[in-house]
Amino acid sequence: MIELHQVSKRFDTGLLAVSDLDLEVEASEIVAVIGPSGCGKSTVLRLIAGLDIPTTGSVRVAGHRVSGPDPSVGVVFQEPRLMPWLSVERNVSFGLARRAGDQALAAEAIERVGLSAFAGALPKELSGGMAQRTAIARALVTKPPVLLLDEPFSSLDAFTRVDLQEHLLEVWSWYRPTMFLVTHDIDEALVLADRVVVFGGRPGSIQTEVIVDLPRPRDRTDKSFHSFQDLAMGELRRSSRDPQKPRVPLTK
Repeated sequence: MIELHQVSKRFDTGLLAVSDLDLEVEASEIVAVIGPSGCGKSTVLRLIAGLDIPTTGSVRVAGHRVSGPDPSVGVVFQEPRLMPWLSVERNVSFGLARRAGDQALAAEAIERVGLSAFAGALPKELSGGMAQRTAIARALVTKPPVLLLDEPFSSLDAFTRVDLQEHLLEVWSWYRPTMFLVTHDIDEALVLADRVVVFGGRPGSIQTEVIVDLPRPRDRTDKSFHSFQDLAMGELRRSSRDPQKPRVPLTK
């Protein structure tokens, strides 16, 4: 569903953010990307979204080369980025054409994130978690086959983060989009993802991958989960000390 082949991105400032990147994400797979700040994680997400264009190499989504923003890709950013003068329902349906049935699509997406009782509320009347749920509903309203999430819960308190992680898995089970998640939270990556990709170095590159072969829902207190925590943390530390590109998938 997502293919990056020999992708590099150099910005106008001369900064080479990522170099010679190869990555594939299968349909309905959840992939989480972790790594230190400045290693190119969000740059890769923006390249997949079509918000930036690679300097070299190719990015494909569902077999089509990405050359700009694509309606088949939904994006959720760290901040909800809601329009303050519009209700939850109007924010969620903003990108729709206002055709017959569009209101029902918005209502379904709002219901999926548990905000039906707040469909008429303005953003100022929402908590941080509710605002981010609205942003998720907006990204999902057309059921895009690919959903990109750039640290979507990092500004929220720990309890709300856990709550929204559970909601996100419920949303994923609704129609099983391919999900690409950038996060600094190792627990979040392990709770949500089938595969954790460890980034590192400058320019950024893939250091290794951790295959998370645990059944869902995942118990954060289980020994197996802690084993994956130790493995992922070890790989993250190693990539920070000695960036390389072994590309050897790891399991517990």
